[in-house]
Amino acid sequence: MTIKYWLDLYAVLIRSSIRSRMQYKFNFILGTVLAATIQIAEFLMISIVLNKFGAVKGWSLYEVGYLFAVMTLAKTLYRTFASDVHHLERYLTTGELDQLLTRPVPILLALMSQNIRLMPGELLQGGAILYWSMHGMISSGQITWLALPYTLFVIVTGGVILFSIGLATATVGFWITRINELQTLTEDAAQTAVRYPLVLYPAWLRSLLLIVIPVGFVGYVPSLFILRGEYGSWLVYGIALLAVICLVISLRFWKFGLTRYQSTGS
Repeated sequence: MTIKYWLDLYAVLIRSSIRSRMQYKFNFILGTVLAATIQIAEFLMISIVLNKFGAVKGWSLYEVGYLFAVMTLAKTLYRTFASDVHHLERYLTTGELDQLLTRPVPILLALMSQNIRLMPGELLQGGAILYWSMHGMISSGQITWLALPYTLFVIVTGGVILFSIGLATATVGFWITRINELQTLTEDAAQTAVRYPLVLYPAWLRSLLLIVIPVGFVGYVPSLFILRGEYGSWLVYGIALLAVICLVISLRFWKFGLTRYQSTGS
């Protein structure tokens, strides 16, 4: 079977999952409004601090807004199409993974299509902050409109990197089962940290966010070229290559982890 066949199948499964979620329209609308409100409130708190001090370690409010938006949109991309990878612990502890193993589709494809999580609140909020920050920097002459295609590109590669980290973290669950605390470190805390410039952190933490958990390559590293013209365009394409490498490694690790899976009934 070809890759196109599996992609078409995934599209069918996605549409089915979306239709089931849209049966509860009020919950969908309420969840959208709450998500957007929480995200906006978080950024407003950052804005108040930066407005008072002007800049932090040479990073302006527009630049911090850019990092915040890129991470938000990359995370939205990952969580929209692979939400239940993040919730693998539930499948492991309840035995639901056994049901997926009986389906005539790859287990990861079945897991990713279980509950497509529409996130219009995060998408609109991230998009609005991205527009505001880039418009401000374009108006000041810091960047040009050429930064837009680069930004869209790094959002996609960032989504791939976040998915790879999430998949590798989830795979550890085949050995330890309970992975919520580990996910708090590798996903939630790490992603929150890199919404701000890495220059704010000590060297050991920067190394952790660039080498051990490479979330720093989602927004901060590409922004050095896109916003500041440092290093050159090769940096963006190098990050794309890194995203592919991370994806391949995480998929191989997932495949190996499946061979160690033991059903809750075994």
